[in-house]
Amino acid sequence: MGHRVVIDPVTRIEGRARVTIELTDAGTVSAAQVHVTQLRGFESICVGRPLGEMPALTARICGICPVSHFLAAARAGDVILGAAPPPAARRLRELLQLAQVLQSHALSFFHFSAPDFVLGHEVPPERRSILGLLEAAPGLARDGVALRAFGQGVIEAVTGQRIHGAFTVPGGVARPLSVEAQRAISSGLPAALGAAERSLRWWEAEERRHAEDEASCGNFPTAFLAMVGFDGLLSFGGGALRLVSAGGEILGDGLDPARYDELIEERVDGSSYVKAPFWRSLGLPAGTYRVGPLARLNAVSACGTPRADRALERLRGTARGPLLSTFRAHRARLVEILYSLERMEALLEDPVLLDPDVRSPPGERRPEGVGACEAPRGTLFHRYRVDDDGLVTDVDLLIASAQNALSMDRAVFQTASRWLDGARITPALLDRVEATLRAFDPCLSCATHAFGAPWVSLRLVGPSGEIVDETR
Repeated sequence: MGHRVVIDPVTRIEGRARVTIELTDAGTVSAAQVHVTQLRGFESICVGRPLGEMPALTARICGICPVSHFLAAARAGDVILGAAPPPAARRLRELLQLAQVLQSHALSFFHFSAPDFVLGHEVPPERRSILGLLEAAPGLARDGVALRAFGQGVIEAVTGQRIHGAFTVPGGVARPLSVEAQRAISSGLPAALGAAERSLRWWEAEERRHAEDEASCGNFPTAFLAMVGFDGLLSFGGGALRLVSAGGEILGDGLDPARYDELIEERVDGSSYVKAPFWRSLGLPAGTYRVGPLARLNAVSACGTPRADRALERLRGTARGPLLSTFRAHRARLVEILYSLERMEALLEDPVLLDPDVRSPPGERRPEGVGACEAPRGTLFHRYRVDDDGLVTDVDLLIASAQNALSMDRAVFQTASRWLDGARITPALLDRVEATLRAFDPCLSCATHAFGAPWVSLRLVGPSGEIVDETR
């Protein structure tokens, strides 16, 4: 009988999870799994509520990326009510999503992961934080804080609130953008672009020192899924699904996101509250795919903005074919931050953005609708069915982090195989497993609901269930 190493909880991620590493009698790794131990139940909570409540209600799924949820919910409502948003509303929705991507990526890179890179894994975990980063690399830390604050400020300028703003509704948005808000956002763009370019250049030089992390941090072939825009460009304003192979072959293109349940199958595992999806036609294990910034940059032909395109070209120049290591997602986030700022600049210069016509009346109704968008962590799907009174009767939410579940398990297996030192719990094992999960930036529930959580505990459990080693 083998042993089991348990990491519970995993820190510096959004939500709560436990990691189990199964060992053979010989002390080698035989399996690994990330268990999501929180149950939120939003698919049940939403049933019986009016369709118009879905954007505001599902935004409460996450305090970090509420914009993505209320955008996907509103798009599903557009379909059900037959209300295509006016041009100004489409632009305002995109502006919000770009701000969401910016602030979320800044949180992931600077607050969660950069302390590991700058301070080192050997530094005690209580020092590896944004505060420790501020001491060791004050310029980098300030740029990271400023970028996140700018993204949050854009959301507040548009919606009136930094979190859970009641703004996106079926058929458009609640109100037009004011000239004052447009000018306020525009005035902050030059400083934000400077911070983004400095951070990207720093990481391009720093990344070379982490070849070992790249080799063992989710470095394996899978397919990659993303919504791409016109001409295959990076887009957070909508698009069609594209699936590419680990070798760069396009396996599916121009796929309607509304067909996601035909294309993707979900596997239920009784040990976790996350369903593990895979590409239905490929089956398992070939149908394992990844979503998120790395997947998007592997799937698109280009970003479509000059600075981000140059950064993407430099990134692609570091590999032959698609980027396979999830460690490279850190750099992909910085490229997307740069793209988001450039795209914001273009939107803010578009006079249509200030058009007062921002909501369409209902048209021909349908009983079901799917809304999809590219959230910071990857492709997000919301599907609703409604009755004749407009009450929701069925809900399906396919979250980006769930689509990465099988890859996260495999990544932990790879990392543990590299860093396991006998059948012992070591700081190196804990730190590298957590860093591997942070590269995926999983949003496992809603981190704003966690308070006073304990430090990470590792347990080595014997074949009869006895704890043979434990650290906190």
